[in-house]
Amino acid sequence: MRPTHEGASPRAAAPAFRRRAATAGAAAVLMAVGTLAASPAHAEPGPPDHSRAPEHAGKPAKPGKPGKDLPLSERVTAEAIREHLENLDTIAEYNGGNRATNTPGYDVAALYIEDQLERAGYEPYRHEYEYELWREQSPSVLAQTAPEEVVYESDTDYVTMSYSGAGDVTAPAVAVSPDSTASACSADDFADFPEGAIAITMRGSCPFADKVQNAADAGASAALVVNSADEAFLGTVSELSDIPAVGVSGAVGADLLAAEGLELRVKVDASVSNETSFSVLAETPGGREDNVVMVGGHLDSVAEGPGINDNGSGSAFVLETAIQLAKQADPENKVRFAFWGTEEEGLVGSTRYVEDLSAEQVDDLALYLNFDMIGSHNYARFVLDGRMELPGSVQAPSGSGAISKVFEDYFASQDQVSEPGVLSGRSDYQAFMEAGIPSGGLFSGADGVKTEEQVEWYGGTAGEQFDPYYHTAEDTLDKINWDSVADLSAAGAHGVEFFAESTLPVNGVLRYSAARTEFPQVGDAWRM
Repeated sequence: MRPTHEGASPRAAAPAFRRRAATAGAAAVLMAVGTLAASPAHAEPGPPDHSRAPEHAGKPAKPGKPGKDLPLSERVTAEAIREHLENLDTIAEYNGGNRATNTPGYDVAALYIEDQLERAGYEPYRHEYEYELWREQSPSVLAQTAPEEVVYESDTDYVTMSYSGAGDVTAPAVAVSPDSTASACSADDFADFPEGAIAITMRGSCPFADKVQNAADAGASAALVVNSADEAFLGTVSELSDIPAVGVSGAVGADLLAAEGLELRVKVDASVSNETSFSVLAETPGGREDNVVMVGGHLDSVAEGPGINDNGSGSAFVLETAIQLAKQADPENKVRFAFWGTEEEGLVGSTRYVEDLSAEQVDDLALYLNFDMIGSHNYARFVLDGRMELPGSVQAPSGSGAISKVFEDYFASQDQVSEPGVLSGRSDYQAFMEAGIPSGGLFSGADGVKTEEQVEWYGGTAGEQFDPYYHTAEDTLDKINWDSVADLSAAGAHGVEFFAESTLPVNGVLRYSAARTEFPQVGDAWRM
C-alpha cells in the first residue's frame, strides 16, 4: 500500500458516471454520519447497518458440500495462499531481498504469477507503461542549526519523501496550523507565512502532495510533515515537488515544535529518470464482456523488504481466486484479474491502465475490487468505506456502497465483526473511482493504531499499529496473521463470486437469464 496520505479527496471529482452507473442512480450509495478514523487503518465503527440494500442484492452463499457445489469462499483457502506467499518470499530472498518495481525480484514474481495463471487455463498478458522513477543520489540531511545544533538520523528520525524535489536550504522553521489535522491543507493556512522559511506541517486529512505544494506556493524553501505516531514514516508526494519534502517522526516533531528560534537545514539530493514497467492481467474466457468485474492488488513491494503482507498477501489472494474460479463454470460476467506494478512509486500501474482505456472500455467495467494487505500482524477486518461514512473518505461513485454491503453481509453471516475503513485513495482503486467506476475492497490495517475495543473483536495488542512491520524489512512470512488471511480471503472470494454472477445492486445491470425471464422478447421491441 502506498503511504501517501490519510483521507484526502481525489485530485479531481469523479467524472459523470457512465451510462449504466447513471441508471443505477444515487440510491446505490447512501451517506450516513460516520465515526472518526485516525488513519486509513483506524476506523472505529458502530454496529454494521445491513438494512439499506435492496432485497434483490442476495444473501451470502451458504457452505456447500465438497466438490462442485462448494462456494468460492471455501475454495480459496489460507493454506493455498500461504503456498503462494512462500514462493513469493523465496523469489525475494534470491533476488535482492525485495520485489520492488524494475528489480529482478519483481520480474521473477511476475513470471511466477503468469506461470500459475497459465497452468489454470488463463492467457495472461502484460500492460506496459512509462513512468518517472525517483531515486536519491546521496544521503539526505535534516539538522537543527538553532537554537542548538542537532543532527537527525535518516530512517529513524526522518525519511525523505519519494518524489521530493532536490535542494539544500538553511532557514528559520515555522509551524503551520500545528493543532489541526488539516494542517497545510489549505492555502489559507499560510497567511503571513515568511518567504523562504521551512514549513513544519502535521500529518492528517489531505495528501502530502497538497501540503507540500501549498507550502511551495506560499514561498517555503522546504516542507516537513510530522507523523501522528512517534516513529518516522515512508511517504510520497507522487510527482516531483518544487521544494525538498521530508517526513519526520512524531517524537522529533514534538521537539521541533517546542523549540524557540528554530532554524533547520534540509538537504535532498534526488532525481527522476524515465523508466518502463508492466502489470500482469488475465481474464476469464467466458462471461459478459460489457459488464466486467475487475479484481486487483499490487505485486510490487517497497525496496526495504520482501513485502509479504504489503502486498504479497493481496496478490496471493487474487491469484488463488483466479485459479479456483477457473475450475467453475463460466461466470455470468467476465472477471478480469490484475497484478499491478509500480504501486509503491505512486499508483503508477493501475493509473496508467485506466488512462489507456478507451471510453467504451471504461464503460464496460462494472466495478473494481481491491485487495491490498489482508494479513496484517495486528489485524482488523476493514471494508473500504463505499458509503463515505467516515470523515476522511473520498467521493465514491454510485454503487460503491453496495459493494461494501456485500462484504459486510458476508462477515455478519459468519458472526464476525467488520468495520468501515477510510476510502482514502491510498491504493489502486483511486484511478478507477476517478473514472467513475464503483470500487471497494478489503484491508487488514497498516499504520493505524488498534484500540482496546478492537482487541475484544480481533485479539491482538492495543496501542500498537495494525501492521508494525509495514514498509520495513521485517514484512516477512513469519509476521503474517493467518486468521486475518483466512477471514478476509473468504469474504473477498465471496464478493468476487457474488459479482461474477450479478452486479445489479452496483450498476443496475440484470443477469441475461434474469432479463429474459422478466422481460421476454417480443419481436424487435425488446432491448436490454
